[in-house]
Amino acid sequence: MSVDTSNVVIAPSLLSADFGRVNEEIADVCKAGASWIHLDVMDGVFVPNITFGPNVMRCFKKPANAVFDAHLMITEPEKHVEAFVKAGADIISVHAEATAHLHYVLQKIKNCGAQAAVALNPATPLEVLDYVYADVEMILLMSVNPGWGGQALIPAITQKIRTLRRKIKERGLDIKIQVDGGLNLKTIRNVVEAGATHLVAGNAIFHEASGVQAYQARIDALLHEAQLGLVNQGQFV
Repeated sequence: MSVDTSNVVIAPSLLSADFGRVNEEIADVCKAGASWIHLDVMDGVFVPNITFGPNVMRCFKKPANAVFDAHLMITEPEKHVEAFVKAGADIISVHAEATAHLHYVLQKIKNCGAQAAVALNPATPLEVLDYVYADVEMILLMSVNPGWGGQALIPAITQKIRTLRRKIKERGLDIKIQVDGGLNLKTIRNVVEAGATHLVAGNAIFHEASGVQAYQARIDALLHEAQLGLVNQGQFV
């Protein structure tokens, strides 16, 4: 029995990488099989921590065919999306909770040449998306409270993923569902079974031994669990 995993993407989060050798880390995880790199941008206001801005991101070397997936955990993202697109972002996620003008900022992302996505905190209801489904290529559901790595996945997220998947299907749309936070070998199967397709992994990849072989082994192990989630979901080919 084979299962089509072509739509499942493991996106290593640089939040857990060694920033002293960040470009080497990016190159290694891409050689290990990652096609997306998840970039957590934090401003110390919307979330407690501060990471980096577009000037630093501009120094990141993007491997050929890699996707830079910028997750803006910042207030008033509409003021900054153009700079992040110029810095190399291919897709930008903005938090619905961080802007008073969600539709406007999504259109601005598109006008700047990137794909647009909305991110929701764990307790934010899906109803905030009702009037922007047609304006996004991806929806990011936080499965932990945003701002720092190493947290445990909030179990209620699986039902939220199922509900979102149903809402997307009812509208006849093709929207990626990304999940970010607490994903590892114990949790990834359930979120894929619920309908997630794009899976952010930080500590599950960037821990202990580094290098292409170590990262490939961890990515392959995560993909194996994702396959089992697809089997349970009934997506056979």
